[in-house]
Amino acid sequence: MNIIDELTWRGAVNQVSDEEGLRKLTEEKSVSLYCGVDPTGDSMHIGHLIPFMMLKRFQLAGHHPYIVIGGGTGVIGDPSGRKTERQLQTIEAIHDNADKLKAQFIHLFGEDSNITIVNNYDWLSKLDLLGFLRDYGKLFSVNVMLAKEVVASRLEAGISFTEFTYQILQSIDFEHLFAHNDIQLQIGGADQWGNITAGIDMIRKIHGSEAQAYCLTIPLMLKSDGTKFGKTAGGAIWLDPEKTSPFEFYQFWLNQDDADVIKYLKYFTFLNQEEINDLEQTVQTEPEKRIAQRRLAEEVTTFVHGKKALREAQNITIALYQGSIANLTEHELEQAFGKMPTVTVGPEEKDVVNWLIDSTIYTSKRQAREDITNGAVTINGIKITSLDEVVTPHKNSNGRFVIVRKGKKKYTLARVQN
Repeated sequence: MNIIDELTWRGAVNQVSDEEGLRKLTEEKSVSLYCGVDPTGDSMHIGHLIPFMMLKRFQLAGHHPYIVIGGGTGVIGDPSGRKTERQLQTIEAIHDNADKLKAQFIHLFGEDSNITIVNNYDWLSKLDLLGFLRDYGKLFSVNVMLAKEVVASRLEAGISFTEFTYQILQSIDFEHLFAHNDIQLQIGGADQWGNITAGIDMIRKIHGSEAQAYCLTIPLMLKSDGTKFGKTAGGAIWLDPEKTSPFEFYQFWLNQDDADVIKYLKYFTFLNQEEINDLEQTVQTEPEKRIAQRRLAEEVTTFVHGKKALREAQNITIALYQGSIANLTEHELEQAFGKMPTVTVGPEEKDVVNWLIDSTIYTSKRQAREDITNGAVTINGIKITSLDEVVTPHKNSNGRFVIVRKGKKKYTLARVQN
C-alpha cells in the first residue's frame, strides 16, 4: 500500500497541496520530509505525538524523516491556535527545552535509525535584519499574510509584529531544508496549513515554479463527543514519565470509549489493517472485554515508554483491580499511589488504631475500630483484623510508604518521614 493510501485509510490526511504529485513522488523514490516542534515546554504531550507518528510511518515505508526542533522559531512563538500573545521565554530556557525534546525523539525513533534531528536556531540565528528584509521580506505580500487564518483570527484582539512574522520564519525553514537537505515534504497539524503553504510559495519564488515541494496536514483530533483529544481532569497526558507516569499513561488509553478506540488504533499504533479490523469486530461483539482498548494501551505504552514500563503498568492495574498490592515494587507503588491522597507520618511503630488517628486518615477511634473489626481496612495490601496490629512500611518500599485502603477503592498514601 502506498504511504498516502495508508495515511488516508488511517484517517490521517486533512489536506494535501498536490496529492497526485506527492503520491507519484513517494512511489518513485525515498523522499525526505520533516515536521517541526517548538521547544516552548520541556516535554511533548500526546497531542504533539500525532504528526510524529506520521513521520514514523514514512520512516517504516523507507522514507527519510527529519525532525526540526524550533530553537529559533520557539524564541518568537507560533500564534497558531492562540487568542493572545505568547509569553516569551528566555533563550536559556528554550535551549534547555530543546535538549529535552531531542532526548524524547531519540527515545521514540532510535538513535541509529533512518532519521535526522536538526535545530532551526542553527540557521535562523545567523540572519541579520537587513538581510532578512531584503532576501525574504520582499517575497511576502502583507495582504496575503493578513488573509492567512492564523493571522486573520487574531486581528480583532491584536497580534504583534513578532508573531506576525512567524510564518516567514517557518517558510525560511522549509526553503533552507529544501535547498540544503533535499527535503520536499513538510507535514503538520491542520492549523499549520497557512504556514506550510507559505513555505511552498517561497520555495517556488526562489527555485522556480517547477520546484517540487509538498504539504500534508493532519486533521484536528477530536473525541466522538466533539471535545478535544488528549486532556483529562488532571491536565495533559505528557510523554515525560516524570510528568505522567507510565501507569497513568497506560490507564488513559485503557479507558478510551468504544466509539473512539478504533480511530486511535489507526492513528497511534502500527498494527496493520487486518489486525485493526479484527479488533473492531471485538468492539462490536464483545465490548465488555475491552480487548481493543487493552491492545491500544499496550501498543502506545510500549512505543513511548518501552516494554518494562508496560509490564509495570500492567502489574499495577492487576494489583489495584484485585485489591492486592502486597507484591508491588517501590517504583510501582510510587506510580500507583503518588498522585492519590497523601499524608506524612513519622517512623514510629504504633498499633493500628492510634496510627490511623495520628496520620489523620481517621478522626474517630470508634469508627477506626469498627471498620477494622468489619474487615474494611487493608494496609499494604493485607486486610487488618486485629486492633493490636502494629503498622510498618510496605515490605518493598524501602521504609518509605504505608498504603491504606478504606473500603473497596479509597486509598491513601502515607509517606514515612525519617
